[in-house]
Amino acid sequence: MSADHGDSSARPGRNLLRDPRDRRLNRIAGPSSLVLFGVTGDLARKKLVPAVYDLANRGLLPPSFALVGFGRREWTNEDFVAEVKANVKAYARTPFDESVWEQLSQGIRFVQGAFDDETAFKRLRATLEELDDQRGTRGNYAFYLSIPPKAFEQVCRQLSESGLAQAENDKWRRVVIEKPFGHDLESARQLNDVVESVFPPDAVFRIDHYLGKETVQNILALRFANQLFEPLWNANYVDHVQITMAEDIGTGGRAGYYDGVGAARDVIQNHLLQLLALTAMEEPISFDADDLRAEKEKVLAAVKLPDDLSTHSARGQFTGGWQGGEKVLGYLEEEGIPADSTTETYAAIRVDINTRRWAGVPFYLRAGKRLGRRVTEIAVVFKRAPNLLFRDFAEDDFGQNAVVIRVQPDEGATIRLGSKVPGTQTEVRDVTMDFGYGHSFTESSPEAYERLILDVLLGEPPLFPRHNEVELSWKILDPFEAYWAGLDEQPEPYAPGSWGPASATELLARDGRTWRRP
Repeated sequence: MSADHGDSSARPGRNLLRDPRDRRLNRIAGPSSLVLFGVTGDLARKKLVPAVYDLANRGLLPPSFALVGFGRREWTNEDFVAEVKANVKAYARTPFDESVWEQLSQGIRFVQGAFDDETAFKRLRATLEELDDQRGTRGNYAFYLSIPPKAFEQVCRQLSESGLAQAENDKWRRVVIEKPFGHDLESARQLNDVVESVFPPDAVFRIDHYLGKETVQNILALRFANQLFEPLWNANYVDHVQITMAEDIGTGGRAGYYDGVGAARDVIQNHLLQLLALTAMEEPISFDADDLRAEKEKVLAAVKLPDDLSTHSARGQFTGGWQGGEKVLGYLEEEGIPADSTTETYAAIRVDINTRRWAGVPFYLRAGKRLGRRVTEIAVVFKRAPNLLFRDFAEDDFGQNAVVIRVQPDEGATIRLGSKVPGTQTEVRDVTMDFGYGHSFTESSPEAYERLILDVLLGEPPLFPRHNEVELSWKILDPFEAYWAGLDEQPEPYAPGSWGPASATELLARDGRTWRRP
């Protein structure tokens, strides 16, 4: 599959984060300050700070923009500027431009302090007000909480008591929180009450970086901009749907966070259920945030759990062994993991959607670490064609048509279909038609955090889940977590480089299906 390059929208150098439908220079942030809490963490260093630079380099941040770091390090402003520069050079996606950096760095500040330090928040307010005068940021502040959820309440309270959370006149204040949004339904509701007691709902941006990925957004284009797919996107033609997020690494230094959380809470509750909602939703009446959320919430509310969770779920824990020619440790051998940990590194579940469109179509969700390869994809697998013309072939000779949307790492889509093999005999074999963003478009996709940070600064919320979506997702996952917690056994072991435990294979085999091999 290929894309037409004749249109001006595919020319090299086009800015993908500007909206071509508007003749104004829209999609450019206005005067504002972005405050990063947790600036020394991996997320800030490797993703957030580089994304800010890339936005500046693309011309999407105005001269009246400032970046403020808040942390416990005893840094001066100059120390922080040097740290930011090093991270930009190491991780930014766009080339380093000294003139862009000079403009951006003049608005970078650092405030030293702990979350329980009232005077530090007073210094933060003084710093932001100083930037209002010096940089013209006009009192517009976004607070990015790249910190553990247990610290949200304290930081929000400090922002409120220091007067930073309250907007006056035409100014705005926004808060950005990273997943996890709680660890179950009750904690998610408590967390929401804490945040929304300080910031109004439309000022709270819950970041799920998967929703910023270009391919995830392309699900809507593939479904609703093409007459080819939508008429078949229902239970009359679809046999089942598989949504996979596989990683070929272990905890990657996240042991302190990951243990006690596990694959289901870390990935299925947010990323994969959001992908399910986008795959199964009805067409929204517009791309406005409320319309998109309304359709996603309908899907999540219609999810039906299996009667028997034991036969429709699987969990596992990777062991030590060889993977890719390298000897790797098992989960229980990784640094910081208790020897008796029951945290799963692989989880798979089946759910159904109780709507007219999807009645009888199972959705299988799986996520795991130390699997065969790194891939995230949605596979919509269609029912077999009636074997009328090719009577000499067994049914198994025919594969099932499938539309596979690759979210990462090779963004694109594949269509699997049957084709005659060249030759004098009539032989049918599965072939694929492949579309890759890297091959069909001259521009590289913007990094997810670029899009999401820009949307925060613009106050555009379509890609951010509201608390109702978060709570509906926990209602789906909590029964599985409760069932697993009641098992008096370790998660089933599986070898590194494999595709999970035997129970995951059995989960689909009971339904007469098999997992797709990415």
